[in-house]
Amino acid sequence: MKSVAAASLLQIFNGTTNLAPILGAFLSDTYLGRYYTLAFASVSSLLGMFILTLTAAFKRLHPTPCNINGQQCEAASPIQLSVLLLSFLFLVIGAGGIRPCNLAFGADQFDPRTESGRRGINSFFNWYYFTFTIAMMISSTFIIYIQSNISWTLGLGIPAVLMFFSCACFFLGTNLYVRVKPEGSPFTSVARVFVAAYRKRNLKISDDDQSKSLFDPPIVGSTIRTKLPHTDQFRCLDKASIIASPEEIKPADDTGLNPWRLCSLQHVEEVKCIIRILPVWSAAMFYGIGAGQQGTYVVFQALQSDRHFGNSSFQIPAGSFTVFNMLALTIWIPIYDRIIVPRLQRVTKIEGGITLLQRMGIGIFISIIALLVAAVVEAKRRSAAVQEFAGGKAVSSMSSLWLIPQLMLFGLSEAFGAIGQVEFYYKQFPENMRSVAGSFLFLGMAISSYLCSLIVMVVHRTTGGKGKENWLAGDLNKGRLDLFYYLTAAMAAANLIYFIVCAKWYRYKDQKSGADGISMEMAKASDGALV
Repeated sequence: MKSVAAASLLQIFNGTTNLAPILGAFLSDTYLGRYYTLAFASVSSLLGMFILTLTAAFKRLHPTPCNINGQQCEAASPIQLSVLLLSFLFLVIGAGGIRPCNLAFGADQFDPRTESGRRGINSFFNWYYFTFTIAMMISSTFIIYIQSNISWTLGLGIPAVLMFFSCACFFLGTNLYVRVKPEGSPFTSVARVFVAAYRKRNLKISDDDQSKSLFDPPIVGSTIRTKLPHTDQFRCLDKASIIASPEEIKPADDTGLNPWRLCSLQHVEEVKCIIRILPVWSAAMFYGIGAGQQGTYVVFQALQSDRHFGNSSFQIPAGSFTVFNMLALTIWIPIYDRIIVPRLQRVTKIEGGITLLQRMGIGIFISIIALLVAAVVEAKRRSAAVQEFAGGKAVSSMSSLWLIPQLMLFGLSEAFGAIGQVEFYYKQFPENMRSVAGSFLFLGMAISSYLCSLIVMVVHRTTGGKGKENWLAGDLNKGRLDLFYYLTAAMAAANLIYFIVCAKWYRYKDQKSGADGISMEMAKASDGALV
């Protein structure tokens, strides 16, 4: 495939994979619970990886390798494509169950009502990302080297075998796990609040005696849920909990008779939490656009740079350069969790050292710096190639190691932005929607992937002209990838301003009785000084 087509297809496929967790989260929180969702999804992933390995192992399941003389490559047959897409289907199903549930299921093993449990949750997100990134580093170096230089069958078979052992380990721990039972569709509860509020839109809340006019029964359920206090944002939704007449209440247990006409104040406040999260989530979604470009175009940059390691004949595989992104993340997380956070906590008196929104904002800011560095490096690489070669797709004499700084910066940005997002959604979503919270990061990544693909297509069609190639030409020396990076950096800067506005407006859940240990007033004041 041509580079633009490959980049667009990759972004679309990633987007589709990241949309699947929404359905997985719904099934988990509504019917299955996180344990059974993870169990089913893990087996599905194993099947997908096994079938993918078969496409490389059997000659009839893949096209003949391309001719080394540059002749037209043979296209895959419908049967070959069908088998490949079947493996993708199982992998998408697996991602749909694993991605929204794994972090939430792990955090469920800690008791948020205890000090040690809260500390465990805070560290769990950092260390989960740490171990996950190490696995990705091995995949991006050792596994890619085997696939590129030894055998695709072996290179795909090793992850399949590792996935088998992963499933075995997961099922061995079955009797040890804390399992939170599903409480019904969380989306239904959200819909009920809007419907009830609309039905009672003409009613007024008595300011003199709100405690009697609003339905606020004790929390009943199997999950550990925080009793949320009444807030004054989105007051129109409070009408869903107005007791219009005594007949709306069952005297025996004070339970709402018709949840589509009367909702508890707890359900109303949980819906408010979701509404408050949406603007922050949208800003985080745009943050993924800049980072998403590094997964594709940095490979093309490496292919047209000198990939030799020193004076040796060994060349670094172009697909392995993303490991430097992960390396920065791996180095930074232990330093941040064990050294920086304890010292910050003593100064700020905030659990975690800084608020979650501050952490996300720092990640967005670092991503802007990374994009600017990427633009400068690409301009230098292209300039060297153009000066050295009059025409043709030339490999620049500039060392590909110059790509490392931008990748390390993106890794540092992810350590702040991505991990901050995961923890923010987990803590700020209602407790009965934590699988949905886990899917929100991937939903944002999915939309980011589609937006990346759209931006690439628009830039490809609108730039160039008058005999010049467009910015994203297949031969980077004839294009202007550096200008594309500057454009993306400008978009990220605008998004940072939008995020700061959202952060100043946002109200944290009142944590006085919750699990996070941050008072709403302190968090809001801290986020006001985000930059």
